[in-house]
Amino acid sequence: MTFILALPYNYELPTDLKQLALVIIDMQRDFLEPGGFGDALGNDVSRLQAIVPALKQLLDAFRFYQLSIFHTIECHQSDLSDCPPTKLNRGNGTLKIGDEGPMGRVLVRGEPGNWIIPELEPLPGEVLIPKPGKGAFYSTDLQALLQEQGITHLIITGVTTEVCVQTTMREANDRGYECLMVEDCTESYFPAFKQATLEMVRAQGGIVGWTAPTAAVLEGLAAAIAVSSDKVPSV
Repeated sequence: MTFILALPYNYELPTDLKQLALVIIDMQRDFLEPGGFGDALGNDVSRLQAIVPALKQLLDAFRFYQLSIFHTIECHQSDLSDCPPTKLNRGNGTLKIGDEGPMGRVLVRGEPGNWIIPELEPLPGEVLIPKPGKGAFYSTDLQALLQEQGITHLIITGVTTEVCVQTTMREANDRGYECLMVEDCTESYFPAFKQATLEMVRAQGGIVGWTAPTAAVLEGLAAAIAVSSDKVPSV
């Protein structure tokens, strides 16, 4: 048995690491870069940018080990037909979904601001999930793709912690996936919201899942790979 040192207790990795996937939620320009949608709402986007080095390190590890990687972007069709009026009109901000902003139309698929930041851009073979809601399972093919690949364990990262990341983790938990949220690979515009989410996830013996820092995840993966290599017969 291999595991990641986590809270509220160790997160057991699957015997076959092909059942493990990295999920990166909404690391898109409109949320992380100055002049984007997040900035227009009055948020300090530098808070979200701070997790990029750790997340890049984790992403590189999954690529090196040739493990499954899923990226999501929150976006809508150009005619906004997949955006409920309640979502479209909520917030009373200067910019709404579909409005023209500094990086093109806000949260519209294909616009410059809707794409993932350059540091974390998907490579060929990595799955991109466009999602119209907060959770990555709603109105997407994520569930079908996970089942097709036999994935049972999810390492969840991205932004923002209390909204799209937590929603996705709760959706995954309800579907029977074993989920771990990487503490320094997720962030919120509001520090208290992030901390509260981490505590909620791991409360009551991990009612939603586990949390751990990047270093612990990398250490656990390396140990699991070493064990797996030891089981391969020498030629």
